[in-house]
Amino acid sequence: MYLKRPAGGLAFCLFYLASCFTNKVRAGAEPPRARRGRGRARRRRPRCGRSGGLRLRGRVCPVCPEIYLPYPFSRVADVGGWTSASCLLEAGLGGDKLVFKPIPVFLTMHNAAEVITCGFQKFVQKEQTSHLKVCSVLFLLVAAVCLPLCDTQFDPSGYFWALIHLICVGAYKIFHKLWKPSSLSDLDQQYINYVFSVVLLASASHPAGDLFSALDFPFLYFYRFHSSCCASGLLGFFLMLHTVKLKSSTTSGQYTAWSFLAKVITASLSPFFFVMTANVLTISCLVISGVGEALLVYTERTGT
Repeated sequence: MYLKRPAGGLAFCLFYLASCFTNKVRAGAEPPRARRGRGRARRRRPRCGRSGGLRLRGRVCPVCPEIYLPYPFSRVADVGGWTSASCLLEAGLGGDKLVFKPIPVFLTMHNAAEVITCGFQKFVQKEQTSHLKVCSVLFLLVAAVCLPLCDTQFDPSGYFWALIHLICVGAYKIFHKLWKPSSLSDLDQQYINYVFSVVLLASASHPAGDLFSALDFPFLYFYRFHSSCCASGLLGFFLMLHTVKLKSSTTSGQYTAWSFLAKVITASLSPFFFVMTANVLTISCLVISGVGEALLVYTERTGT
């Protein structure tokens, strides 16, 4: 598969890999494989880690001249409208259980959001959809439906949040396709997403019980927890910058190809660093999802 912009694409893949791995490490203060058999230490994990990373990104964004959003707004309507998309994105981040899912499992469920987007285009907007694209979406749907049935580490709560995640991601993509604010660039939209996430998590910390329960978090005073939060925020910020730059410098099909390559690399390397129990059926579901996304990339690049 011919990929243009190799430097920017490879940098995107690197930051995608590092960001996913850091988020997994941030899920606990110990090294990933050291947590084998310590499930009880995870059961009450407040969202202080995720909000810490988001606050760091929210503080970095205003001082970066590339994504500075001028005030006062001459585009208040666009900003107010985009907060609806930010709400969907924040809801799609899921709960505590979602972060503990193995990366390949999470990506398989994440890819299934394309089913919602494609279904909306076909049945609501009445757009013409090629048979190859329908086939690719069916592959993604079959993989997402069968994976919970084959997963040896099945967790109802985790898959519930995975379902919420894919629904919100699908709704976010539909919202982005239907309404593209002309006065807001991609960087402006990401800035609003981060600011909204910081405000929402900070205001919800007390009602959700995280404000005081964070003091009981077993890894709160571990240097690994704080360093992984900082690393997660910085890597997420740089991943966002490279994502926006790659989108602006390549076509939609080329960006989709780079995104697929980044997911394949991340999913392939994650079992070597993080504990994952899988059987033949689980691996088959992961492969089916990969084949479905590969077909989706092909249809995007060829326009079929």
